[in-house]
Amino acid sequence: MKKIVKKLVVKNPEGLHARPAGKLVRILSDTKSTVIINYKGKTVNTKSVLSLLTLGVDPGEEIEVVIEGEDAEKALKLVESVVIGGN
Repeated sequence: MKKIVKKLVVKNPEGLHARPAGKLVRILSDTKSTVIINYKGKTVNTKSVLSLLTLGVDPGEEIEVVIEGEDAEKALKLVESVVIGGN
């Protein structure tokens, strides 16, 4: 099983609030990997929008992403598309 740990600076102008958090949960639902985000001592699984919202991540903040699973690279690209790309 592949494991990726990467620090990312949130460039999405909305941070990881409602719309981007919802998109992240949606696009990761088809992956087989587990995606965890660590931020300021809190750890949440990206399967829950409410969990992501409790982090309160604003633009410019750094998060740590921990991904484990057979499609970890794909999951990382999806996370980056929302967190960095802001799409």
